[in-house]
Amino acid sequence: MCIRDSISQIAAGEVVERPASVVRELVDNALDAGATQITVRLSAGGVRLITVEDDGGGIPQEELPVALRRHATSKITNLNDLETVATMGFRGEALAAIASVSEMALLSRPAAQASAFLLDARSGELRPAARSTGTTVEVKELFFSTPARRKFLKTDATELAHCIESVRRHALARPDVGFAIWHEGKLVEQWRATFVPGQGDPQDAHDALARRLSDVLGEDFVTQSVAVQHRVGPVTVTGRAGLPDAARSRPDHQYCYVNGRFVRDKVLTHAARSAYEDVLHGHKQPIYALYVEIDPSRVDVNVHPTKIEVRFRDSREVHQAVRHAVENALAAPRAAALAAAAAAPNPSTAGDGEHFKPQTPQAPVWNAQAAIKFEERGHRVEDLQALWGPRSATPASPVANPAPGAAVGGLWAPSAQADAPATWATPAASHASATPWDGAPSAQTAAPVAGSPTEPLASNPPTAWPVGRDGNETAWPLGKAVAQLHGVYILAENAQGMVVVDMHAAHERIVYERLKAQVDSGARIASQPLLIPATFAATPQEVATAEESADVLATLGLEVVPFSPKTLAVRAVPTTLAQGDPVELARSVLAELAAHDATTVVQRARNEILGTMACHGAVRANRKLTTDEMNALLRQMETTDRSDQCNHGRPTWRQLSMKELDALFLRGR
Repeated sequence: MCIRDSISQIAAGEVVERPASVVRELVDNALDAGATQITVRLSAGGVRLITVEDDGGGIPQEELPVALRRHATSKITNLNDLETVATMGFRGEALAAIASVSEMALLSRPAAQASAFLLDARSGELRPAARSTGTTVEVKELFFSTPARRKFLKTDATELAHCIESVRRHALARPDVGFAIWHEGKLVEQWRATFVPGQGDPQDAHDALARRLSDVLGEDFVTQSVAVQHRVGPVTVTGRAGLPDAARSRPDHQYCYVNGRFVRDKVLTHAARSAYEDVLHGHKQPIYALYVEIDPSRVDVNVHPTKIEVRFRDSREVHQAVRHAVENALAAPRAAALAAAAAAPNPSTAGDGEHFKPQTPQAPVWNAQAAIKFEERGHRVEDLQALWGPRSATPASPVANPAPGAAVGGLWAPSAQADAPATWATPAASHASATPWDGAPSAQTAAPVAGSPTEPLASNPPTAWPVGRDGNETAWPLGKAVAQLHGVYILAENAQGMVVVDMHAAHERIVYERLKAQVDSGARIASQPLLIPATFAATPQEVATAEESADVLATLGLEVVPFSPKTLAVRAVPTTLAQGDPVELARSVLAELAAHDATTVVQRARNEILGTMACHGAVRANRKLTTDEMNALLRQMETTDRSDQCNHGRPTWRQLSMKELDALFLRGR
């Protein structure tokens, strides 16, 4: 197939929108040329002058006049190259488009050429010039020939910010390349190369990327994030995902790359956001830098003129890979990292799965949490017995992880099955259903006295705690419980200082994860039939979705059936949502099923229902716990996934280091 036929398959379009567009295209070409150092010089935010210098391979003298023709610099020679694009720039229209709306000059010298040559784009004059190996592209007076477009540009400061952001996106993906940005003769940003390709092992490349992330986004980004490393099928996901506490009000620290190219893709954004569903509070936006590696033949990068959007052959596999990668990275409780940082101050020895090692402690120091006010008082605990495991799960093994869904106790009646509605067991029944170990209170002592919900539980013999290296009983990551504060918080002592735990939020997460494990085992959400079915006028799409997703709706505890060709009837709703509006519930679920993958909708709806159930079953404020009960809660937190946040995204514990405590009392001054 001839080159002309290949060009006809390229959706080129106009690439020059603003000065940042020129910077992006020129930096793309510099990276394709093998540059290791790129310098960008700007004037008036890039409107008056844009100069991009690199030390790449250069352009031979005889090819300089051809470089300004449309598609002459295209890296696409056949349709196979178009389907497996492996370069940053590939269409070949960038230089010609830029030259048509500016005063452009091209200066280049290959390594095998004795001298450099300068090409004036307006006059076509080609003359010798002085330059080392590489290429310099100079763009003056952008949009001088189209003043109508120039008047839509923003202020110089705004355009400069867009140019810096364009270079920043490249810098985050290429730690092996140095970048420098000058504006009006002043150095604005500079990021030195942190890695030399072909030298060192893969671990050095991961470390170099961590240093580049720290240089570009700040040290806090690396400190308040966890490493992501996940591979499933043809998709590999690496990078760093920010902790829920580091979330921002704006999505300005969200970077996704596909084969080294920065993209804004709805599939990737939705996948990353869904991984934070039950750990983010309110409308906060997570921070992350994710790098997706996939076979170029399975992704189309030629769907947008600015090359910022892509289209996957199988978007589902990419979505699941990104979501599971972030979820797995966030699942591990941070208390273990805190203990590891205390035991091994050198971050290079902490965490076998860590591929990025910042030069700061792995466990950040958290600020104190404000008190959470609970309006309900005197709530009887329905799941206290679940705080203890069997005899084999005694504190002799601090990392012992109880079986998923074990010791659910009072949250579910023993007779509750998949097809039968779940019922809440009485405190006496729940406590009698399990055999406590020697350090746990018995069924008689664990249940509060009738008529006195706030009565403290009977004291128990002290539990034997492991001894740390210093000879003190501080080996547990979250420490040993010391006291309960106002019936809301648990105060604990660990090797780093003091830990403050919100007991309701922590227990809520523990119960929530157990319920999810139980439902994942095959049980369906209990539903309640309506005495009078709720009917509503439905659109043809809603009717079709209800018929196609009958099994999915049943899994969610919903029964929505056609009542007539244009009417749907809601016959059953989840038990926990029986007091809500069945019509609005059905409409929202059907809309989700029609817009997204059924699996995602089921999981989201299920988690919301289970979160409501866990909130009602968790220990409430003003409930006096014994020392053993508090310690048991701390041990469960250390082994429960995502226990650092409650179901609503609020933190469950905070660490106050000895340094912070000493500062409060001016010790050492």
